[in-house]
Amino acid sequence: MQNILLHCCCAPCSSAIVEWMLAHDTVPTLYFYNPNIYPEKEYVIRKTELMRFAAMQGLRVIDDDTQPGWNWQTCHAGWLRAVEGMENEPERGARCLQCFKLRLLRAAETAVREGIHTFTTTLASSRWKSLQQITEAGEWAVAEVLRRIDDGTLQIIPPAAQLDEKPCITFDARNWRKGGLQQRRNELLKQYGFYNQLYCGCEFSFRQLDN
Repeated sequence: MQNILLHCCCAPCSSAIVEWMLAHDTVPTLYFYNPNIYPEKEYVIRKTELMRFAAMQGLRVIDDDTQPGWNWQTCHAGWLRAVEGMENEPERGARCLQCFKLRLLRAAETAVREGIHTFTTTLASSRWKSLQQITEAGEWAVAEVLRRIDDGTLQIIPPAAQLDEKPCITFDARNWRKGGLQQRRNELLKQYGFYNQLYCGCEFSFRQLDN
C-alpha cells in the first residue's frame, strides 16, 4: 500500500478522491491547513465535516490547528498578510497562486516530517481553481522545502531525520476532476449529507459571490 499526504480543503472535495485512493492501494493521511477560510464559523463547519468523514473512513487527520497557541483570528490574520496588496485580484489571479503556495508549502513540510514521500491536494478537484496554478504552487513548495533542508532553515525531526539519505518529496499534480470524480463527488455529497459551500473560502471570493 502506498502512503500519501492529502491536503484537504473540505469534506465534499475530499470524498471522491479518498474513495479512489483506497480503491487503488493508496492510504491517504489527511491534512487540514486552510487559513484562508472566512469567517470563523465557516472554517469550523468545513473542518468539522472533514473530521466526520475521516472518522467514517477510519483515516488519520493531521490538524494543523493543534499547534500551541493556535486560534483562528491569528491564523487568518497571517494569511491576510501573505496576500496583502492582492485583495482585488480576481479568482484564479495572483492572490490564489500566493494562497496555494502558502498552504502547499506547509503540506510539503508536513509530509517530509511524517516521512511521506508524496503529497497532493483536493484543491485540484475544485471548479473554482486553476490547475496550472495548483501545479506551479505544488512544485514550488517541493523546491522550497528541499532548499530549506539544504540550508538548515527547516529542521526535520524523526522519522525523516533518521533517514541516511536526503528526504524525498514529490507533488502529485493529478487532475482530480477527471475519471468521473467530479460526478462522484456530487453523489457522495448527497450520500453523506455534507455541508456544501458555495464559495472558495476567503472573504474576497465571498464578496465576489455577492456581486
